[in-house]
Amino acid sequence: MPKLISLYIRQVAIGFAISAAFVAMLLYFNVANLWHLVSSSSDGVLAVIVMWVLNGIVFAGVQFGIAIMRMKDDDQPGGGKRSALPVMLAEPVPVKIDRRTPQQSQIRR
Repeated sequence: MPKLISLYIRQVAIGFAISAAFVAMLLYFNVANLWHLVSSSSDGVLAVIVMWVLNGIVFAGVQFGIAIMRMKDDDQPGGGKRSALPVMLAEPVPVKIDRRTPQQSQIRR
């Protein structure tokens, strides 16, 4: 199996495990009275499964994105030096200002 596919499967499994922990904590701490809604409804199990799958998709995508972004190559050892950057000097720039009020400028046009 290619390395990228095995990396993806591993990260998706981690994302769905995080999702399971997240949904369990939502139910345990009874956020927005979810535990009561799930336990008193006949479709409560379906609601928990849907919540787990949808959160799993999000967490798996984030987990895979983090894994890909951490695979960067270090082309430049040690980073750059600040002295190599150009220095911008703060020089005043003359600006012409129309001293007429907005009503006067509309009348003269």
